[in-house]
Amino acid sequence: MGMDRFAALAEPNRRRMIEIIAANGKVSASDISSQFEISAPAVSQHLKILREAGIVTMEKKAQQRLYSINSQGVDEMWEWLNQLRQLWGEKLSALEEYLMQEKDGI
Repeated sequence: MGMDRFAALAEPNRRRMIEIIAANGKVSASDISSQFEISAPAVSQHLKILREAGIVTMEKKAQQRLYSINSQGVDEMWEWLNQLRQLWGEKLSALEEYLMQEKDGI
């Protein structure tokens, strides 16, 4: 899978790129680059990291590189977050139950 997806999203420029791609469906690298102050090679490097992390996909069409969201990669992130939320919910429920028992025991 390459770079960890959450690590890839830790960088603010990459999060903004994801927002642009998500809002537009398919976006060319040059259209993405035009919305940033950083150099085109820097934008390309960020897009490469997002691609290697499995968050975006890229297809070549003539001279353009078109980027779109990789729904499978994003779904896997949601799945992980939901599992974490479920675990926390179970822990908090157990803690709440314990505290209620302690309170009643006083």
